[in-house]
Amino acid sequence: MTFTPPVPFTTRPTLRGTFGMSASTHWTATATAQAVLERGGNAFDAAVAGAFVLHVVEPHLNGPGGDLVALVRPAGASVPVVLMGQGPAPAGATLAHFRSRGLDLVPGAGGLAAAVPGAVDAWLLLLRDHGTWDLGDVLAFASGYARDGHPLVAGAATTIARVADLFRDHWPTSAERWMPTGRPPAPDTLVTNPAWADVLDALVIAGAALPDRAERIDAAREHWMTKVLPEAASFIARPHRHADGADHPGVLAAEDIASWRAGWEPAVTARFRGWDVFKAGTWTQGPALLHTLRLLDDVDDAELDPATVEGAHLVIEAQKLTFADRDAWFGDAGGAVEVEALLADDYVATRRALIGDEASTQWRPGSPDGRDPVRPPLRTAHGVNDGSTGEPTVDRSGQTRGDTCHIDVIDRWGNVVSATPSGGWLQSSPTVPSLGFCLGTRLQATWLVPGHPASLTPGRRPRTTLTPTLMSRADEVVALGSPGGDQQDQWQLTVLLRMLVGGYSPQQAIDAPNLHTTALVDSFWPRTWAPAGVAVEDRLGAAVIAGLEQRGHRVHRSGDWSLGRVTAVGRSADGTLWAAANPRGAQGYAAGR
Repeated sequence: MTFTPPVPFTTRPTLRGTFGMSASTHWTATATAQAVLERGGNAFDAAVAGAFVLHVVEPHLNGPGGDLVALVRPAGASVPVVLMGQGPAPAGATLAHFRSRGLDLVPGAGGLAAAVPGAVDAWLLLLRDHGTWDLGDVLAFASGYARDGHPLVAGAATTIARVADLFRDHWPTSAERWMPTGRPPAPDTLVTNPAWADVLDALVIAGAALPDRAERIDAAREHWMTKVLPEAASFIARPHRHADGADHPGVLAAEDIASWRAGWEPAVTARFRGWDVFKAGTWTQGPALLHTLRLLDDVDDAELDPATVEGAHLVIEAQKLTFADRDAWFGDAGGAVEVEALLADDYVATRRALIGDEASTQWRPGSPDGRDPVRPPLRTAHGVNDGSTGEPTVDRSGQTRGDTCHIDVIDRWGNVVSATPSGGWLQSSPTVPSLGFCLGTRLQATWLVPGHPASLTPGRRPRTTLTPTLMSRADEVVALGSPGGDQQDQWQLTVLLRMLVGGYSPQQAIDAPNLHTTALVDSFWPRTWAPAGVAVEDRLGAAVIAGLEQRGHRVHRSGDWSLGRVTAVGRSADGTLWAAANPRGAQGYAAGR
C-alpha cells in the first residue's frame, strides 16, 4: 500500500451482505429504506420512502419545497441516468426586478430566492418509472412520523435557536410551526407536523380511485403541482423579511409551476483508474469532480495520499483550478462549457501544468473551448466561510450556506440509486401554515449580472451544488454522496482516492481525516471567496498542517471530526453488497444484510 495506512479502529464496520444495503444522513431514513427492502420493495421504492422521511426528520437540511439530483441505475443497465429534480427560475425573477429591489445578490433567505420546487415531483417520477410499491405504502412512513412525532435532532434544534428572533419578529408562521411554546425546542423534543401529514395523505387520495399504479402516482404529481405548490406560491407572495434585512414579496407563481415537471437526463462520465465515474451535467457542480479526477489520474499513487503534505497540497491545488472553471463556466443560463471540452486531454494537460509547489492565491479559470471566461464577483469582505460544521451556518437574518441530505440504496437484484435532496430548509422562508413546509432558496446560486452561465434567467435552472456520484467497473458498482454545499465533491474526492488508490475499505475512507479548499466562489449568499483558504480536520496532524502552511496555504483547523458527510453503498466483484456511513455529527447510519 502506498498511502498512509488506515488506523485499525473504525467508528463502525463496513457492512457486508447479499440482500440489500441502505445508507443515509439520518438513521430513521436508513431504517425506513431498509424496512422497504425487507418487505420486498426494490432500491427505488426504498429510496423514495427514505427520502420522504428525510423531509420530516432533517427539516433544517431539506424539505418538500426543495430540490434533488439523483443517479439511478436499474438492474441490467450499463450506465445510470440522472433524475433531474431542480426547478427553474420563475418568469418574474428577472435581473431588472431584483435590481429594482436594490439587490446586487439574490438573498440567502426569503421567498424571492425560490425556484420551482422539484424534489417531490422527482421522487414521484422515480417511484412511477422504476419502483414497484403503491404510493400510499411508500408515503406511510413519512406520514406516520409527521403525524405521530419524531425526536428532533440536535442540528435542527440548534438551527431553530439561531433564527429564533427572525421567527418571532418577522416569520410568525415559522415561530408557530417550530416554537409552539414560544421558545426553541430542545434536542430530542418529540415534534409533529400534522399539516404536512395531511398533504401526504391528500397525495394518496388524489389518485386512489384510479385502477393503474402509474396513473395513481401521476394523479398525485398533478395534485402536488396544481394544488399544493400554487398555495405555497400565493403565500410567499406577501412581503416578508429577507436575508438582506428588507421585506420583499416572492415572485413564484402558479404559472411557473404548471409549466415544469421533473425528468430524466443522460449522465456525464470520465474514467479514473479503471472506474467509470458518472455525474450530472454542468447545471450542477458534478463535472468538477470529473475534472479533478482527470487532473490527478496520471499522478503516481503515493503522491495522491491526502494524509501527506504533498498529497494534500496537490488535491487542494487541483481543486482550485477545477472550481475556478466551475465558477466561470458552469450553469444553465447559456454559454456553459461542454463537458467534452472540459475533460479533453489537451485541456487537462494545460491545467495540470499550472499546479506548482506553492499555494496559489489567484483565481485561475481556463478557456476549455477557446472563449474568455466570464468573471463572477470575487467578494472577500464578508470573511472566510470554512464550512467546518457540515451543517447550515445560519445567523439571525436567516443567512445560510445551505446544506443537504443524502441517501444511497442497493438491492439484491442490482438496482442502485445515489440521491442528494436539499433546499426548502426550515430557515429558508416563512412556513406555509396550511402545508407545514416552506419554499427553497436555490436562486441564491445565480448571479445578478448578465452574460454568465449561472446568471439569473427566467425559465432556466440555477446551478446547484447537489452532486451525487455513481461509479462502475465491470460487475462492481459504488454509489456515494455527501451534504456540504461547495464541499460535497471535495469530501467525496478524498474518500474516492483512499478507496480506489489507497486500498482503504469504504468505512476507513469515510472515517479518515478530511480537508477542503475554501478558495472558490461560495455558491450561497453572501457569495464570498477566500484565496488560499483550506479547512482541515486536526487529525490530519500537526506536521501536515505545518507543511501546508509553509507552502502558503491559509489553514483553518476545524476540529477532529468536523469535515465530511459521505455515505456509500456498493457491490464488490464477487457480488457481495456493502455499505458505510459518516460518523460525524452522530446522525448518519448504514444498514443492511
